[in-house]
Amino acid sequence: MEQVYHIFFMAVLIVLAVLLMLCLVRAIIGPRIADRIVSVNMMGTMVIVIIAILALMLGEGYLADICIIYAMISFLAVIVLTKVCMGVYLEKKEAKEAGKSVEVEDGSH
Repeated sequence: MEQVYHIFFMAVLIVLAVLLMLCLVRAIIGPRIADRIVSVNMMGTMVIVIIAILALMLGEGYLADICIIYAMISFLAVIVLTKVCMGVYLEKKEAKEAGKSVEVEDGSH
C-alpha cells in the first residue's frame, strides 16, 4: 500500500510541476497585470502544495512549518505586488486626467 501512495504522490508532483510551468508562462506573457498577479498567486499556492506533499512523502515534520511560513510570505508578496500595481495604475490615471484638464484649460483661453 505504501508503494501505491508513493506512486500516486509522484504522479501528483509531476502534474503540479507541469502546472507550475504553465503558470510561469502565463505570468510572463499574460496580457493584463491581473493575469500576472493571479498566476503568481497560483504558483505560490502550488509550491505550498508541493512542499506539503513532500513533507508527507518524506515524513519530515519541519517541512510543514516551512509550508506555513511560505504561505505567509506568498500572501504578503501578492498583497505588495497588488498594491504596487494599483499605485502605478492610479498614478497613470491621475496623470492622464491632469493632462486632459490642462488641455481643456489651454483650449478655452
